[in-house]
Amino acid sequence: MANTDNQHAPQAHAPQADDATARGRPLLRTLRVWDTDLPPFDLEAAPDRPLPLFWRWFVDVAEAGQVEPHTMSLATVDESGRPDVRTLMLHDADEAGWHFGSHAGSAKGRQLATHPEAALGFYWPAQGRQIRVRGHVTAASPEASRADLAHRSTGALASALVGRQSEVLPSYDDLMTASQSAWDRAQSDPNAPAPTWTLYVLAPREIEFFQGDIRRRHVRLRYRRETGTGSGGAGDAGWVRELLWP
Repeated sequence: MANTDNQHAPQAHAPQADDATARGRPLLRTLRVWDTDLPPFDLEAAPDRPLPLFWRWFVDVAEAGQVEPHTMSLATVDESGRPDVRTLMLHDADEAGWHFGSHAGSAKGRQLATHPEAALGFYWPAQGRQIRVRGHVTAASPEASRADLAHRSTGALASALVGRQSEVLPSYDDLMTASQSAWDRAQSDPNAPAPTWTLYVLAPREIEFFQGDIRRRHVRLRYRRETGTGSGGAGDAGWVRELLWP
């Protein structure tokens, strides 16, 4: 009986999947983009360096009600040169670059160890804005990585203590058991070490600020570091500003 049930299970779910597809595809064409008033992009007021403009836009979208403005996409390539992307949290942005964290043994950690070039993407639909950042990634010192983790929540520490990110999970029960143990330790020892936790810093070579326009006259301002200037940090001189066609 068990084998018979398993054979029929996929057939029972198929009509639901087909129904979702039949509903989803027409729905896709009805969805509107930026159904709100979008702010202007005052190019004359744009600073010479991208970092101040990033924080100005960040504050603007947060005050406009953007949910989780500190989430971003991180794109890397694997050992075969195939692209990979995921969403994670921004930890900081300063003169050194854009900061984020992960385990050194995770998929992204292994990829960055092999190909330390990456791109970040922020999308803030509350104001029709995007920011794209491309550059070289370095791993911070163990001391800086520990300090980064110390500033995060109990849940973040517990997740770091679980580790094993991107490894195959035998069952969800295994995750529940490991997570509960890590949570208990994180609560009892807020300074518990997570040896593989690593703070990464992306030093930008290109940063693009995109302001959407309802008539598709999007404004794209790119900051590009001139060849041979600066050491790679966000605060170095040598930025060229240029507009791009949308």
